[in-house]
Amino acid sequence: MRSTIIERLSAGVATGLLLALTACGGADKQVVPPAKNATAGTPVMTQGGGEVGIVDSAGGSGLSGTALSRYEEGWKAWLKGDLQTAKTKFQEAKEADPKSPSPPYSLGVVLERLGDTAGAQNAYRSAFTANPEHEISVCAHALSLANSGHAGEADTFLSDRRSKKPNSPRLTACNAELKSIAKDHATAQQLAQDALRMDPDFKEAMVTIARDHYRARKLDLAKYALQAILEGFGDASPARDKENAEARLIRGLIYREGGARAVALADFEAAVKRRPDLVEALINLGSMRLEAGNATEAQPVLESATRFAPNSAIAHLNLGDCYRLLGRYADAKKEFDIALSRDSSLAAAHYDLGLMFLTAPTIPGYTADSQVSTAIKELETYRTMRGPKPLPGVQDDIDDLIARAKAKQAELKQTPAAAAPAATPPASAPPTKK
Repeated sequence: MRSTIIERLSAGVATGLLLALTACGGADKQVVPPAKNATAGTPVMTQGGGEVGIVDSAGGSGLSGTALSRYEEGWKAWLKGDLQTAKTKFQEAKEADPKSPSPPYSLGVVLERLGDTAGAQNAYRSAFTANPEHEISVCAHALSLANSGHAGEADTFLSDRRSKKPNSPRLTACNAELKSIAKDHATAQQLAQDALRMDPDFKEAMVTIARDHYRARKLDLAKYALQAILEGFGDASPARDKENAEARLIRGLIYREGGARAVALADFEAAVKRRPDLVEALINLGSMRLEAGNATEAQPVLESATRFAPNSAIAHLNLGDCYRLLGRYADAKKEFDIALSRDSSLAAAHYDLGLMFLTAPTIPGYTADSQVSTAIKELETYRTMRGPKPLPGVQDDIDDLIARAKAKQAELKQTPAAAAPAATPPASAPPTKK
C-alpha cells in the first residue's frame, strides 16, 4: 500500500536526515530577527547538527536605520517561506552595515536552504570576521563544512576556535554535534556533558544529548533525555524547556517508529507551531495526515515544507502525492518531476507517478492509451529500482499494479477511442484513491 511507502520515507528516511541533512539541501536553519525581549545569542540546533536560529537583541545586533529595516524585511519574507526575497533583503542589510554579523549569518541560513553551500559558508565567514565573538556563525560554518563532506576541515577549524575559548558552552556543544555526525557517540556525549558543566541551563547541549542517542539508536536513553527537557521528573527536577521544538521533533520520530501515532502527531504539531520552518517536522506531520487520508489538511503543511526546503526531494514527493489524492494531476506530476530532479534515486516517485497514471480518470495532454503506457513504464521503473523484493516492512503491491495496467492496456487495444485525446476533468472531480 502507498501509506507504507510514505511511512518508510518520512520516518525511516528521517533517520538518514539526522545523520546527513545535506540530503535535503543543506543544514536546516532558521533565521530569527532582532527582538527586544530576546536573550542575545540564543541558538536552536538542527537534527543534522546545524545552528537553526539565533535571536539577537536589537542592541546586540548593532543594527539600526536602513540595515535594521532591510533585515526586518528579510525576516518577514522568511516567515512566508519567500527565500529569494529574504536573500535579497539580508544582502542589502549586510551592505548597509558590513560590521554587524547578523545579516551575513542570516544570509548564510537562507543560502544553505537554497542549496548554495559555498555561498553560505562565505556568509558565515563574513559574520564571524565582522565579529569574532559571534559564536553562532562559527558553529554554523563548522557544521556546514561537516555536512558538506569536509569533516576534517570542520574539526580543525572548530578546534582552533575552542582553543581560544575553552570554556564556551556553545562551541563545546557544537563540537559535540560534529562528533555525533561523525558517529563518535562517546565523545559527543562527553562534550555535551562538558557544555552542561559550563552552563547547567544550556538547553542546546541537552538536545544534543538526546539527538545523539537517537542517531546511535539508543532510543530509551534518548527518551529519558527528552523527558528531562520536555516534562522533567517532578518538582525537584522540572522541565527544562517543555516547548522545545527540536526535542518535540525527536520524540515524535521515536513515537512514530514505535507505532504511537497519536502521540507522534501531537509532537509534530507542537514542533511546527513553535518552529514553522522546521522542515522535518512539516514533512512528518504532512505525511501522517496523508496516511490518515486527510490530504486537505496535509496540503498547507507540505506546501510550507517545499517553500522552506526547495531542494528537499522528500518534501516534493509527499506534496505530489497530496495533489494526486486531491485530483490535481498536473500539479502532482510537476512535484514528482521536481522530486526526481533533486534525487534521481528516489524510486517511490516512479511508484507514485505510475499509480497516478493508472488510477486517474484522465490526465490533461494524454490519450487513454498513452496514459496507461506511461503508468506501465513508471511502475516497471520502480520495480527495477526497488529490486526483486520489497524492502523489509514495505508492502508496495507493485506486481498487482503492473498486472492491472497491462490488462487495461489490452482492453484499450480493443477500443478505437483509445487514440483520442483525453478530456480535461471538471475542476470539481473528486480525487481517486487507491
